[in-house]
Amino acid sequence: MADGRSPHAYALIFWLLSLVLFHAPLISLVRLSFHDELASHVLLIPLISAFLIYLERARIFRSSRCCPFVGVPAVLIAAILWFGLKSHVASLSPVDRLSVSTALIVLMWVSGFVLIYGIATTRSAVFPLLFLFLMSPLPIVVTDYLTSVLQKGSADVCYTLFRTVGVPVIRHGFQFSLPGVEIEVAEQCSGIHAGLSLLIAGLLAEHFLLQGAWEKFWFTLCIFPIAIFKNAVRIVTIAWLGIHVNPNFFQGPLHRRGGLPFSLIALAMMALLLWLFRLRTSRTYGPARPSA
Repeated sequence: MADGRSPHAYALIFWLLSLVLFHAPLISLVRLSFHDELASHVLLIPLISAFLIYLERARIFRSSRCCPFVGVPAVLIAAILWFGLKSHVASLSPVDRLSVSTALIVLMWVSGFVLIYGIATTRSAVFPLLFLFLMSPLPIVVTDYLTSVLQKGSADVCYTLFRTVGVPVIRHGFQFSLPGVEIEVAEQCSGIHAGLSLLIAGLLAEHFLLQGAWEKFWFTLCIFPIAIFKNAVRIVTIAWLGIHVNPNFFQGPLHRRGGLPFSLIALAMMALLLWLFRLRTSRTYGPARPSA
């Protein structure tokens, strides 16, 4: 910068000004995170992103340079979108309105990063910057679609697992007739919250442990099938215990708050998949370089 101030000082000023300008939607976002299970992760996203930038600061900021020729138009475009879409966003549902507003705020932050630090630094920090977009709550139409896909996938895998473990079962869509009991894979049993948690964990893991773009792409695609399998294992396990051990398992702690043991199964599957991708990479291109 021309006056000798650190770029970090300008970044801090820019960020604080954005907090003042966007205080209303950001306060609404905080409130949503405390009341909506699907948005409970949003407050962690900027903290994780900031930590990633700090962790790799030596690599990211080694060639920082103000870039007004790209940064100023980017900031202006973000500002035009913010004010230009205000009337259209106001007609949306509260969650959808907050989803669009948060995405535009993150776009403004990324544009400011380009302005202050330049293209090269932005390219080095592309993952934590794009990771910030996970702050945006899922629009209702996306939530409904993902819930439907996860619900159907869980029901399909449940039916296969019931037959595999020898439990007599008759399926009627999302309902299953089991010995002495009827169960349903309802929308609240779709596992969408756990799926989002696994997605965030998987994105972080692949950022540090995988190098190739295709390996990252295929690993990301595998996360939701793993989430579906994990959810089906949870449903089948509770049902089997309820039938053969104690009917209280259908309404017990394992049903209401017992997701951790099954999440560990999903994490173990993701770890195995990461190991296989790294093994393939090392055989094809030689030993992987250590991550920063």
